[in-house]
Amino acid sequence: MTEDDPQRAIDVRGLRKAFGRQVVLDGLDLVVARGEVFALLGPNGAGKTTAINILTTLVRPDAGSAVVAGVDVVRDPDAVKRRIGLTGQATAVDDVLTGTENVVMLGRLSGLSARAARRRAAELLARFDLTDAAAKRVGAYSGGMRRRLDLALSFVVTPEILFLDEPTTGLDTRSRRELWDVIRSLAQAGTTVFLTTQYLDEADQLADRIAVLDGGRVVATGTAAQLKARIGGDTVELHDAHGELLHEVATDGTVSDLRRALDVLDESGAEGVVSLRRPSLDDVFLALTSPDASRAEASLKEIA
Repeated sequence: MTEDDPQRAIDVRGLRKAFGRQVVLDGLDLVVARGEVFALLGPNGAGKTTAINILTTLVRPDAGSAVVAGVDVVRDPDAVKRRIGLTGQATAVDDVLTGTENVVMLGRLSGLSARAARRRAAELLARFDLTDAAAKRVGAYSGGMRRRLDLALSFVVTPEILFLDEPTTGLDTRSRRELWDVIRSLAQAGTTVFLTTQYLDEADQLADRIAVLDGGRVVATGTAAQLKARIGGDTVELHDAHGELLHEVATDGTVSDLRRALDVLDESGAEGVVSLRRPSLDDVFLALTSPDASRAEASLKEIA
């Protein structure tokens, strides 16, 4: 694996990590292209946070290799830190300080002059729609505002890669969607975004590619559409007045096959409401991370 591949923001090979007897990562392999939004999905305890902690040099792997922004995370962790930003599950802001004071403080710690730090603070607070709250103490911020400020702090020195570990956990629906807009704007500006999330709709909305992590390994990778296609096609469903499923017929989604499916339902003689159901990331997640995930993975590889 070369450390200067211009197309790869992250290159992970055979990464392993155990805490005592508990193996968390068991041969993790993944590649993230520069400029893409990459989502890592998995159930609780699958190793998502451990993977981010290794890639951001907070935890040392037991085996394998990881190159981030062209630098090996074990051989030169300081160089990696200079190229990345990290927003963890808990915000790292100081509630006593104002928004401006938080950014200025980190700017000074990052080596900026007092004037440059103030200028950078104004730029970032405007970029993350926090100018009106710049002089307010962060303790009075909403959850969404705190998250945006946390992201702003990650950009005091513009990172090549931004790591987001479950960035919208605990936020309400409006705040989540506002943060999605911020993440999209960062990606459009050229920043590579690597995020973990438990919200499948979040990955569906944001990610260019998705990896599903289970048992310490990636069991599937692709776009949301590719992952959904691997577990089957559309299904025409017939529900009764109470929403109970009466009949379902698989279809390839073409007009002719939809007519065929409707004919099959009509022949059943049952009355109800017809709907078209398409595979979702929930279906993918359940298929790949169930107790029988190994069998599901094998069947998906046969389909692919």
